[in-house]
Amino acid sequence: MDLISGLGFPGSLPDWTNLNVLHRNTLPPRAHFYSYASEEAALSFNYEQSELLSLNGTWKFYYDRTPFEAPIWETANVTDWDDIEVPGMWQRQGYGIPHYTNIDYPFPVTPPNVSYVNPTGSYWREFEIPEDWEDDQQIRLRFEGVDSAFHVWVNGEEVGYSQGSRNSHEFDITDYLTPGEANSLAACVYQWSDGSYIEDQDQWWLSGIFRDVYLVPFPRSSIVDYQVNTDLDDSFESGTIKLNVTIQGEAGNMTVKLLSPDGDELDEWTGSSSDIYEHTLDGDDFQLWSAEIPNLYTLLVTFNGRTISQKVGLRRVEISGNNFLVNGKAITIYGVNRHEHSPVSGRTVPYADMRADLIRMKRSNINTIRTAHQPPHPAFFDVADEIGFYVISEADLECHGFGKVTWTNEQAAEWTSQNPDWEEAYLDRARAVVERFKNHPSVIIWSLGNECFYGKNLDAMNSWIKERDPSRITHYEPDRYAESVDVYSQMYSSPQSIREFIGNHTDKPFMLCEYAHAMGNGPGGLKEYIELFRSEPQIQGGLVWEWSNHGLLKKEGDLEYYAYGGDFGDEPNDADFIMDGLVLSDHTPMPSLNEYAKAIQPITVNLTEDGRQMVITNHYDFLNVNHLDASWHIVRDGAERSAPVKFNVSVPAGESQAVAISTGNQTFDEELWITVEFALRESTFWAGAGYVVAWDQLHVNPPATNQTRRAVSSSKVVRRQEQLNVTQEQTHLKVEDGDSSFDFELLQGNVSWTVDGTDIFQRGPELAFYRAQTQNDEARWGDGPFWEEARVGSMHTQVRDVRWQQGEDGLVVSYKVWVGPKALEWGAEADLTYTVSQGSLTVHASGEFVGNSTPEVVPRIGLMAVLPVEFDEVAWFGRGPGESYKDTKEGCKIGLYEMGVEDLFTHYDYPQENGNREDLRWLQIGTGDDGVTLDARRDGGETFSFTARRYMPYDLDDAKHPHDLEPLDMTVLHLDYDNNGIGSATVGPRPFEQYRCYTEPFDFTFELSIV
Repeated sequence: MDLISGLGFPGSLPDWTNLNVLHRNTLPPRAHFYSYASEEAALSFNYEQSELLSLNGTWKFYYDRTPFEAPIWETANVTDWDDIEVPGMWQRQGYGIPHYTNIDYPFPVTPPNVSYVNPTGSYWREFEIPEDWEDDQQIRLRFEGVDSAFHVWVNGEEVGYSQGSRNSHEFDITDYLTPGEANSLAACVYQWSDGSYIEDQDQWWLSGIFRDVYLVPFPRSSIVDYQVNTDLDDSFESGTIKLNVTIQGEAGNMTVKLLSPDGDELDEWTGSSSDIYEHTLDGDDFQLWSAEIPNLYTLLVTFNGRTISQKVGLRRVEISGNNFLVNGKAITIYGVNRHEHSPVSGRTVPYADMRADLIRMKRSNINTIRTAHQPPHPAFFDVADEIGFYVISEADLECHGFGKVTWTNEQAAEWTSQNPDWEEAYLDRARAVVERFKNHPSVIIWSLGNECFYGKNLDAMNSWIKERDPSRITHYEPDRYAESVDVYSQMYSSPQSIREFIGNHTDKPFMLCEYAHAMGNGPGGLKEYIELFRSEPQIQGGLVWEWSNHGLLKKEGDLEYYAYGGDFGDEPNDADFIMDGLVLSDHTPMPSLNEYAKAIQPITVNLTEDGRQMVITNHYDFLNVNHLDASWHIVRDGAERSAPVKFNVSVPAGESQAVAISTGNQTFDEELWITVEFALRESTFWAGAGYVVAWDQLHVNPPATNQTRRAVSSSKVVRRQEQLNVTQEQTHLKVEDGDSSFDFELLQGNVSWTVDGTDIFQRGPELAFYRAQTQNDEARWGDGPFWEEARVGSMHTQVRDVRWQQGEDGLVVSYKVWVGPKALEWGAEADLTYTVSQGSLTVHASGEFVGNSTPEVVPRIGLMAVLPVEFDEVAWFGRGPGESYKDTKEGCKIGLYEMGVEDLFTHYDYPQENGNREDLRWLQIGTGDDGVTLDARRDGGETFSFTARRYMPYDLDDAKHPHDLEPLDMTVLHLDYDNNGIGSATVGPRPFEQYRCYTEPFDFTFELSIV
């Protein structure tokens, strides 16, 4: 195979490692738009009806380990090449391997140099210019995304070069074409370039032509760029739309039509293309755009036979004091960070998948998206405008890896951010993102990039953006004290540290660009963050990290699973750190999304002290709640016992209103709740009428007896006898009570229970202090390292004394036990007392932790028992239906629930602790109809939590992928007096103090019976 002679290996510096060559023969960045042959076609907003020729599809492809062994186009025999799909990442089509790092560069750090051993993909295809395209036109070739750099040839002649993986690249190829004949297009794509040093985002390193490629014809005189601005008066009751176009060739007449959000024509104007079009709207014609009310006007701009259609939103963004305002209101960001990700195709994300994601976000009360950490596909902004999101549009810029090769952030900045040799590369990325998306009302903030430390090149970016687009504000988190940008921004700070910061920095708005790291089971503590946002006006919200796990579908024979760092043999890697979203890799929602949706819901309801009124608070920034249907119903002892009562309510944005309620008569021993719901009255882009936007439960009163009524779930009748039959057989104490028999093992404290030949407990109930770790626990900032050091997961029970006594109330068996790990001196000194009476078993546990190496917290304090696998059906009165923990339970309603043991399990992409349910009044677990059902509850009606699964905690700890788990032939039941919260310690705080399971004295009782 011939070599690329133009590279002159090794005598010249390749473009892809030359800071003085960012682009060659590319056209200036411009607004993203399509041109149409008619107004009717333009109103479709369908690019397939526009004047373009898509080059997506099957291309020929040749893969090499270096550009210097890649074919040259004059002599290449492409018939021998493979086929590849464009758009697509070549690692997802069988070439090379995906590589995941969070911070580390996957190559030697010698900027701007990258290795000459640089995997290279050669692409080739043919095309013909459509016959109906006019001859005298400029033909542009446009790539919407190529990772990371590439050269382009047309008909064997080199056209140019470009880099900037997630930015667009446009070439004038008019003079390279042969009319009426087949033309060839070739691209040589390089996996690494000097640009890779500033594209070190926390994601998979993937390569190729991964977004659309197409040809666009431009008449010699045509609109090549334009900018739409809106100017609103201070009353926000009128505003002016302004349009300024850029023409190539000769100016001429231009026609502009303005359509209302309903499609009615409001204005038609004809004038010179060199003039600025202006039209003022007021009265009924004036409708503001916001994320809550995304009213969009349409501009139709016709020049020289081509029409451009552009959606326009009337809105104003500004700084006032220490707030940023949208349309005069200090909004609150309830946001999420979103990488573009498909588990199948990587960063090539189908439009339908992207739109489905945004619809799910909207249904989850999310109002803001940060395009972390690079520009997404242009279609994203169209959907954000339409459905209604605020967008923080971020430049394709991150160089976090330099922090791994230096001691301080200042030293890290010297590599690129403070280095004048890199200034143009930084400015190039600012220009690319601003020019491309400047006409979208959803974009309210330009973000300079992410984790590039701080230096004068960021200052230069900020200055250019502020001069080019003063209508928006700027953001950059490493500018911690907002010396250049408009807002204070932090990542993963605790509520306490945020309060301390704003106490000393009061002059600018504050936001969290990342918080609540959604790693697997978590994040915990969302409620506290939202309460902080709503109580401190300077704090304007935050964005959860992040939307989705980034597992890539991997097939090994019949096995399919979602892979993470290292699963492809990629080294170095950051393993499962890429599994950190609110939805799974296949974008199935996780419990955390439900929790977040509840935490940020736009309406909250509280009960007055006298219990006669509910106070409805509207957290919308613009909407009145009267666009929703409001209702409430009574829940007695967990069951809905009344038809919904609809009521009319009108509460303006930011205000509260009290509404009277009546719960009617209630019996003495009922626990009473009121569930209040607010549902869409009319269908929208994102949900149908009846969709519940917000809900709350009001606890009217606990039962007066402090005991919930027992629910009977089977017809099994258990025979009991008046006198227990108690015998000792060596180290076993055996008890007969009618159909029930108990076996107390005296050496190690094990208890078994059989009813009418059916085993209830094969082991336990025994004291348990360990649960499987979550990814948040395992983090170096989490509690997991302390638990491992203290060997909490390998604690053993030693019986130090056992006594029993039989009386009128039954048999009491009392153990004094020590529960502790091998090789260490700490543990729990505890009394375990079992009482057998009337066929039931009461377990009382009390004790304290002793020893100098006692950890501050333990995962749980409670009982563990092993039941036969046939115990598969579970019912409970508590929170559900999904999993919940102390700091992740707000999104789960109190009620009655039934579920199989397998359905209790949350199938995370990375196995970990899961499936807990909080605030139980009672639990029943049984074998089904006419079988045996065990009933469990706390003494005195106290609440508890439980898990039931087919695995021991260490099974979950040992598994690295779901297919590593082998279900046991048993049901492992945990009944917890207390358990540790979840937190977000992978990057953020451990569980807040009120949610921690401290190693303090404990005392609790569980009553177990057969029903």
